[in-house]
Amino acid sequence: MTLTTDYGYGAGFVGALHAVAFGIAPSLSLIDLDHTVPPQDVRLGALRLERFMRIAPPGVHVGIVDPGVGGSRRAIAIEAGRHGFVGPDNGLLLWAAEATGPGLRAVVLDQEAFWLADRSRTFDGRDVFVPVAAHLARGALLADVGTEVDLATLVRLARPVARVRADGVAEVEVLQVDGFGNVQTSGDAGTVAGLGLHPGDRVAVGEGNGRRVAAIYGATFADVTVGETVMLIDSDGCLALSVNCGRADQLFGGDRVPALTISRQ
Repeated sequence: MTLTTDYGYGAGFVGALHAVAFGIAPSLSLIDLDHTVPPQDVRLGALRLERFMRIAPPGVHVGIVDPGVGGSRRAIAIEAGRHGFVGPDNGLLLWAAEATGPGLRAVVLDQEAFWLADRSRTFDGRDVFVPVAAHLARGALLADVGTEVDLATLVRLARPVARVRADGVAEVEVLQVDGFGNVQTSGDAGTVAGLGLHPGDRVAVGEGNGRRVAAIYGATFADVTVGETVMLIDSDGCLALSVNCGRADQLFGGDRVPALTISRQ
């Protein structure tokens, strides 16, 4: 079983998930994929969970980025081949489930026998999602834990957008900044092809306030000298802005920049 959340490692939230999971399934194998999704960033959580599916072993995957906890959003489980997904119906799970193959089925979690007793309305990760996932990992069937629903009724998020305009300028969204300061965007190899970029080409990267930085398009950080700026395809297959042994997120004054433009120089 795997866990992906926005809980962080303070306040004992992750520990509570482990305690519940092992209380139900003592022999369970548990992988903490990620607990550093930015709070309430459902789309980024969905992207990270989807990317993990390239390497995740078959099993049950719990996703918890749940700003609607306690409200009207549904709790769901999805079956996709040898993978199962448990979490809120807010778009967090669907991309990852679809990435594992066709033949999806989904249920709304309405069988309280599989929840913890005395459920809190503010901690469904502990009281609903992980208990259900642990029971599924022990062999419970999807039909045991909920009532089947039409896949078309599940919440679907809009994908990040990247486009190359007729004037040869690419418009990309900023998806995230990692701990090293690398700025990951919605651009990809298609964006690179659309711009006609080759290793060693110079590019200009700009943001909404008119600030622009110069960079070299390369394959890795060491394609530029220490302190210089490079654009590259990162390990997720995304076009990213980086500084060799530095922080690209500081290039625009440390501001949170939602979108960038990229043009060949």
